[in-house]
Amino acid sequence: MKSMRRPGFLRALIALLGTPLFPRAARALDAAADLIVTGATIHTVDEAFAAPQAFAVRGGRFVFVGGAADAMRMRGAGTRVLDLTGKTVLPGLIDAHLHLTDVGLALHEVDLYHVPSVDELIRRTIAFAKSSPDAWIQGEGWDQNLWTGKAFPDHRALSAAIPDRAVALDRVDGHALFVNAKAMELAGVTKETPDPSGGRILRDANGEPTGVFVDNATDLIYRVIPAPTHDQLHRAALAGIAECHRWGVTAIGEARTSRADLAVYREAAISGALDLRNFTRLEDEGDFIAETVRSGPVSAAFDGRLWIRGIKLFADGALGSRGAALLAAYSDDPGNTGLVRTPQSHIEEIAELALRGGFQLSVHAIGDRGNRIVLDAYEAALQRVPSRDHRFRIEHAQVLSPQDIPRFEQLGLIASMQTSHQISDMGWAEDRLGHERVNGAYAWRSILDTGVIIANGTDAPVEPVNTLRTFHAAVARRNEQNLPPGGWYPDQRMTCEEALKSMTIWAAHANFQEDVAGSISPGKYADFVVMDRDWMTTAPESIMGTTIEATYFNGKRVYDAKNPDHVSRVSLKPSKRHAKCCA
Repeated sequence: MKSMRRPGFLRALIALLGTPLFPRAARALDAAADLIVTGATIHTVDEAFAAPQAFAVRGGRFVFVGGAADAMRMRGAGTRVLDLTGKTVLPGLIDAHLHLTDVGLALHEVDLYHVPSVDELIRRTIAFAKSSPDAWIQGEGWDQNLWTGKAFPDHRALSAAIPDRAVALDRVDGHALFVNAKAMELAGVTKETPDPSGGRILRDANGEPTGVFVDNATDLIYRVIPAPTHDQLHRAALAGIAECHRWGVTAIGEARTSRADLAVYREAAISGALDLRNFTRLEDEGDFIAETVRSGPVSAAFDGRLWIRGIKLFADGALGSRGAALLAAYSDDPGNTGLVRTPQSHIEEIAELALRGGFQLSVHAIGDRGNRIVLDAYEAALQRVPSRDHRFRIEHAQVLSPQDIPRFEQLGLIASMQTSHQISDMGWAEDRLGHERVNGAYAWRSILDTGVIIANGTDAPVEPVNTLRTFHAAVARRNEQNLPPGGWYPDQRMTCEEALKSMTIWAAHANFQEDVAGSISPGKYADFVVMDRDWMTTAPESIMGTTIEATYFNGKRVYDAKNPDHVSRVSLKPSKRHAKCCA
């Protein structure tokens, strides 16, 4: 439980995680390699191989890392030699928090990301509806903070434009839903419908629903939306995998896995189509969790493609929709302290179940009150069921009270934080929190300085899978236009080395994948990325201009920028299960 308390433990941990499965020398030079890579600047994220000239791959794994001459001794008649002079090679990147099937489904819904107004939202939705045969029109990505006045929308204009078909449009964070009158009619929502626990129905001055449902209130709508079929989810998963490969991602922490999702992942793994190392985390459904925990944890099944040893809960909502649970009221909404979606007692109950069964628990917490609830629950559970290597996580850890930051290290927790959320939120986060409280928001440096590792990710499709953006945010704290010039609260930036580790070996550790992924080390799976430039030496303002040229999984190329047919344009009916976990 106190596994991260010693000074310097962070450096020792990374040295340990870099240890390969087999003897370091890897002197198996008597057998030919399948692939030899040479000529590139290679960042192994393994301190034992800090600046190698080459590496060799056999049977889908790295078998040698070191000098070019030694690597070339493994060349045989069938060996492919890849000369990458002038390029940079990184380990396969790991997104520790990503919704895989939702990434695929989002490719076939109304795209409302960055819409500048309600009028544009309605225009796009009408245009999409004309080409969709479905009874329900769905989309996602709107953010009222980008609109003049920053007010939540009202359904009346949308209902007038599309009166006869149900419309359900996710806010960018997945914690609020905007619907038309037809959707509310089908859901049986009226003026008399009460707010559910942990949720809120926004209403006008007369008490009538405006069409915006926040956090647990979204279930009132989702329960009547047809769920995706198994075939739709399967195709969505494959489309999501292809999108990951486009950005150099070869392993993920699936942010919330339903029973239907897990069936799809098993099927894809059996068929060999799951070209991704997926650490799944079960959604909070009692029988599903109980059955899976009884079966026991599963690690690196199907040749390192599937892990079933995580559980995911929600403590609160999101900052953008004012559902994040705060210790004091929102600075821009006096009297509102957000929403608690799951009682602390339930978090403690599932935490104990996870500890006894050898499962990891991850809990979404955005606000400082939400984070404190989770910290208190973890502390209570760990006192009752002590564990040395639980690797419990807090997802997002976005707004922290200063006195709670040291508790991550004290409890041996992992901070699963998405750096791109900061650059999306910085335009309005201080309005929500005020100047003093915002100092504890997106506080990566404050966390790292306690010796706790950060597992980075995107929360896609809430943010793009784009790993360039993730790295850029971590080291610059600036948006795509490199604003603000000096960075937003720049003292919280990561170094380039920390940012790369957060996207490789630290994320691998958070996903129980460090023995097989996260670094270029003998014995690990041969997952790597070819870049046109070196992130370690590229100026922060130029990172967004770099290019991922190729992605390799198990030593085989799964993405090539010269042939960028990276998304399977399958025919997916746009339907969704429940709100995503997000910022």
